[in-house]
Amino acid sequence: MELNKIFTYPYDNALILRKLKTLRRELLERENVNYLNKRIAILGGSTTTEIKNLLEVSLLNAGIRADFYESEYNKFYEDSVCGNAEFDKFQPDVIIIFTSTVNLVHKPNLNDTDVEVATKFEAEFSNFEKIWQSLESKFSASIIQNNFEFPYWQTLGNFDSFSICGTERYISNLNQKFADYANTHHNFYIHDINRLSAQIGLEKWHNPAQYCAYKFAMSFDAMPEVANNLCKIIKAIFGLSKKCLVLDLDNTLWGGIIGDIGVENLQIGHETPEAEMFTDFQNYVLELKKRGIILAVCSKNDESIAKTGFSHPDSVLKVSDFAAFYANWLPKNKNIFDIAKELNIATDSLVFIDDSAFERQLVRDTMPEVSVPEVIAGDCYSYIRAIQNAGYFETVAISEDDLKRNDTYFANNQRRELQTSFENYEDYLSSLEMQAEIADFKEIYFDRIAQLTNKTNQFNLTTRRYTHAEIQDLANDSNYITLYCRLKDKFGDNGLISVVIGEIKGTELHIVLWLMSCRVLNRGVEKLIMDALIKRAAEKNLERVIGFYYKTKKNNIVKDFYKNFGFQQISQNDEDTVWNLNLAD
Repeated sequence: MELNKIFTYPYDNALILRKLKTLRRELLERENVNYLNKRIAILGGSTTTEIKNLLEVSLLNAGIRADFYESEYNKFYEDSVCGNAEFDKFQPDVIIIFTSTVNLVHKPNLNDTDVEVATKFEAEFSNFEKIWQSLESKFSASIIQNNFEFPYWQTLGNFDSFSICGTERYISNLNQKFADYANTHHNFYIHDINRLSAQIGLEKWHNPAQYCAYKFAMSFDAMPEVANNLCKIIKAIFGLSKKCLVLDLDNTLWGGIIGDIGVENLQIGHETPEAEMFTDFQNYVLELKKRGIILAVCSKNDESIAKTGFSHPDSVLKVSDFAAFYANWLPKNKNIFDIAKELNIATDSLVFIDDSAFERQLVRDTMPEVSVPEVIAGDCYSYIRAIQNAGYFETVAISEDDLKRNDTYFANNQRRELQTSFENYEDYLSSLEMQAEIADFKEIYFDRIAQLTNKTNQFNLTTRRYTHAEIQDLANDSNYITLYCRLKDKFGDNGLISVVIGEIKGTELHIVLWLMSCRVLNRGVEKLIMDALIKRAAEKNLERVIGFYYKTKKNNIVKDFYKNFGFQQISQNDEDTVWNLNLAD
């Protein structure tokens, strides 16, 4: 079975449901896949086995091998609040509270007063708040909570949406209350089944007969979409979302072939329905850029001609919005490889949108790690659906560094240009006027630190992943030394770019995590951080520092990291190594 085709958007949900066991087996049999192993608990208010099976396959395709705990039917409250020895022992990394409208126990009645409805509302929310607070007190896990879909029937008609006794109004208010809680609690995320059910359509979402027979909260046919939606969130939690959108130009960002019809005849703006579509897509792409997604161009074109397209008075995007611009007549897979190299990101971080079926298939066949959704040529809304519904750029938080990311890549271009004017690399580094801030973990940076641990793969010696709650625990634990590094220079602020976590064991400091953003490689920052780490260890009268290197597909660049700092290798298991530095030396 061709896995790449099956998991290319748009998905054939009927096929996935039919071939679920076969897909699971084939995904597990893939070679050269370094699975991220995670424990996921599903606490269900309905039957969840089918959701679990579909989610497992979606996660395997994303590179996550999950071990599951599944609560008994409708025991989500008891497992969370009252305790369950098996669940407590499981120690989940992610907890999914899979509830729906059928689990609401305090719904308003038609004859309720305002006060009675408010009392019921507070009681309903309080039940869930007890669940969340109990789980937060017991586990350093990410919590994913379903919000609520609208019910199958609407006895009050449109009045139901605004009547104080209306179920739809009640659900809307409850969803808002859940969202407010998520905004003020780290490591807590909303699974928006309210929107998903609307997208699918309530008539297709609900199947009352299946609920009566099997206690399915939504129809069996909707479950692949639900599992995929959950998978998006979990991928984002563990830093597996994509980083860069690579775009064709002709009939992708504007209508028409610029080399044939000229910039003045391009379809862009508001004069025709076709032009309006391309304008909408450019607006969508620009919004992605604003929240930190890197943009790149890969087009069969003369570069000088291609760039004039962005001078069109109605073009929303400008040349300056793209961190990499490749317009030439080389094969597009070659250009895409060069784009990743220039941006210093892995090719599996890229999403490629092109109206040409030939170009899409070329990239799929030669670079299967690049995400290439199937789109309809000239239908810009199919481009948006492909990006959005596949969840390539799903996020669970937007940091200050995310908002500045594109500025950082443009500043890197300036740094490269400056470097060519120096014959001596050390002179070039000195000219950057770099300033580093190295300090113990601070609460203000917990989100960014957790994000880095989940996204950084190349300069990462052990590739351990941490949640916000775990970072907070480590920062407050005297048995750990935790350091971050921020870096800025005359071209701009690179933000928080490196994280080190060392565990104190007796007279030894074990470096359990050392990572650095690849956009600041080869600047000598690691030397400064090592000095700070050794100083902290000496202040605590430690005698040895132990470093670990765990080989992955992407971190070969740090294979000799400890060797280069004078550590002595003390053991090796395949390509994994352990290193020692005596502080007395």
